[in-house]
Amino acid sequence: MAPARIGLLPLWLKLYDDTAAGARPRIEAFVRTIAEAFEKRGVATVAAPVCRLEKEFAAAVKRFEREEVDAIVTLHLAYSPSLESSGVLACTRLPILVLDTTPMWSFGPAQDPGEITYNHGIHGVQDMCNLLVRNGKPFLIEAGHWERSDVIDRIVRHLPAARMAAIMGRGRVGLMGTSFKGMGDFYTPPAKLKATVGGTVRTLDAETLQKLLAAVKPAEVEAELAEDRGRFDGADASGPAAEAHRRSVRMGLAVRRWIEQERLSAFTFNFLDMKKKAGHVTVPFLEASKAMARGVGFAGEGDVLTALLVAAVASGFPETTFTEMFCPDWENGTIFLSHMGEVNWRLLSGRGRISEMQYSYSATDNPIRVTGRLKPGSIALVNLAPMADGRYRLILAPATMLTVKDADRMESSVHGWFRPPKPVPAFLEVYSRFGGTHHLAMCYAGEPGAAKPVLETLETFGRLMGWDTVAIRG
Repeated sequence: MAPARIGLLPLWLKLYDDTAAGARPRIEAFVRTIAEAFEKRGVATVAAPVCRLEKEFAAAVKRFEREEVDAIVTLHLAYSPSLESSGVLACTRLPILVLDTTPMWSFGPAQDPGEITYNHGIHGVQDMCNLLVRNGKPFLIEAGHWERSDVIDRIVRHLPAARMAAIMGRGRVGLMGTSFKGMGDFYTPPAKLKATVGGTVRTLDAETLQKLLAAVKPAEVEAELAEDRGRFDGADASGPAAEAHRRSVRMGLAVRRWIEQERLSAFTFNFLDMKKKAGHVTVPFLEASKAMARGVGFAGEGDVLTALLVAAVASGFPETTFTEMFCPDWENGTIFLSHMGEVNWRLLSGRGRISEMQYSYSATDNPIRVTGRLKPGSIALVNLAPMADGRYRLILAPATMLTVKDADRMESSVHGWFRPPKPVPAFLEVYSRFGGTHHLAMCYAGEPGAAKPVLETLETFGRLMGWDTVAIRG
């Protein structure tokens, strides 16, 4: 995973340059000190020049967007009038983290009055934050002395959540086909996604797909087949599924090249739209599983919203997959997770198995898919539900993916059983009262007891997006 990357935005007042130009060397030295404090913590820092006027703030933010930082960290060097910066900051999709600090630790009666110039940034923070609130721009703020408190560390702890928010705001989602007709819960038209979240949808037309398929070289197919034989069971070079495997790899490599060329954060397809006459030699289930294992977001049925959500969650927690709650086990207090043929294969218990699917849902040839049972462990369920008036609700739930000790007759599917934080009836009632959709991201929380910090990061992500964020706990 790439290191966190911030844009450090120093705020200052032009009046002070006009009346106290000698202050500049000292304030610029303080900016370097703060940048070095982040760099020492492994955070790549893009520092803007000291900004005073709206055009300077606009240029700095444009640079941060171009360089795709994970967050803007503001640093008030003194008072800075909010109307110079707040409009620019309210319009960017980048998350805002406010570092409320000053150079001096002590400011009592014995302090040199000249130090006021360098240590009165807090009322600039108050001015700016008021305008951000009034403009509806979410932000996080941490206050404390930069050296003699943990304020820098607190900002750094927010960066995984900030990266998630940045991906939602600038992510590019590839769409193959259309959204599944009639599925209304997750449906978000591209224009609405752009207006309310920020992500951009890119569609794959038949002509482009044909060019991508034609560019796939036989040697590339053979190399990918060899890799599959090394990581999956059932990948027999001469078995009955060999031709379907070759077909799926060729289709997958074409999709992979499209992802790379378009710099996609995520992609989705509607299996009903996968038809040979449109250039789809098969359904790219296999590549969906491989893409999620590489950190590319995915969701089924043309769901661009959840695909982007999976990409965002995976940026902070690589053990992430797309899934759905399928069946309740009322007797044993668990819920069965599954989907047709897509899973982050790295999350399976043991080696995944590839097999040919007898496919009849659309007019294309049989695909290969990876199947297996999700490994046991602490997990977090993550759902993004569209609400009225362009709003969203982020619904979170810690849970436990279970070990299966007895015979597993579901072994030829993507599957797993989890125990929710409440009894199954209560959990399902609460989830649907909150408006939870049937498409989910699911991430592993690492060691037992790690679910709490994972949920805290996801809750921070929701706050940075300005979403109503709720957690279903026991």
